[in-house]
Amino acid sequence: MFEIKRYTPDCADEWNRFVAMSKNGTFLFDRGYMDYHSDRFNDHSLMFYDAKGLFALLPANAGDGVLYSHQGLTYGGLVTDGRATTEGVCQLFREMNDYLRTVGFRQVVYKPVPWIYHSLPSEEDLYALFVVCQARLTGRDVSSVIPSTDSLAWRRDRRYAANKACRNGVVVSQNDDYHTFWHILTENLQTRYGLLPVHTLNEMLLLRERFPLHIRLYTATKDGEMLGGTVLYLCGKTMHSQYIASTPEGKHLHAVDALYERILKTDFPQESDFFDFGKSTLGYSYDLNGSLMSQKEGFGARAVCYDTYEWTL
Repeated sequence: MFEIKRYTPDCADEWNRFVAMSKNGTFLFDRGYMDYHSDRFNDHSLMFYDAKGLFALLPANAGDGVLYSHQGLTYGGLVTDGRATTEGVCQLFREMNDYLRTVGFRQVVYKPVPWIYHSLPSEEDLYALFVVCQARLTGRDVSSVIPSTDSLAWRRDRRYAANKACRNGVVVSQNDDYHTFWHILTENLQTRYGLLPVHTLNEMLLLRERFPLHIRLYTATKDGEMLGGTVLYLCGKTMHSQYIASTPEGKHLHAVDALYERILKTDFPQESDFFDFGKSTLGYSYDLNGSLMSQKEGFGARAVCYDTYEWTL
């Protein structure tokens, strides 16, 4: 039923057009985003064709006999459009598994697109994972999400902090001072976790140039000095906080609360259906950062899961 083709760079335009009109794809699946770090991964993305043309995409990479939902992305399951049906997707997974066995794979690690990023219901793959692949749920990270309508009230401490930031003269604006923010972000991650940002400054500047409508920086300042900021990804109906950080002075003056006062109460409700703060699990699903989760919940956010499945071929 399906012709299965491994992605090659000459298919980039066809791939990108399908992502743009899909029901569960985001700009993270555009090859202009995926391929900025192509040197780090052995790309083995797949394209599935039926009699009417391109039916689905699977962003993926290969390593040691395992096909991974692309490890350079937070999520990366099957990307489909309105033609996808449950029976069709089940058949696709049967044929994909046969193809993967034939070319030497022995296992699949799969991260479906969370439902908050769907423009139409798109969980045909979850049914196929259960019925066709007998997949095991091996990871469940938890994120924090706010709907633009019927959202919960801010907790009292978050309201107090945002008001105090305003009284202290903290000013929030949208700008492009990524250099200063990246210095704050890098120091913050190294000090707290011994980590570096997933993206280098040059990589983020490249992505910002490629996707100016989808990547946005907000900063909090006082007397011209940056106290903190957040990089937001605008992914269709969902606005996602990719990075957030503040200086020690910014923490003292509640710069983060000031940022979210502007974003959540002014800009976000006009542009998106959901605001995704991102995951609060570190390293493994069982390692919940309770204080970080509590902070997000103080803004009225509640849990949405990012799952990982595996199956043996």
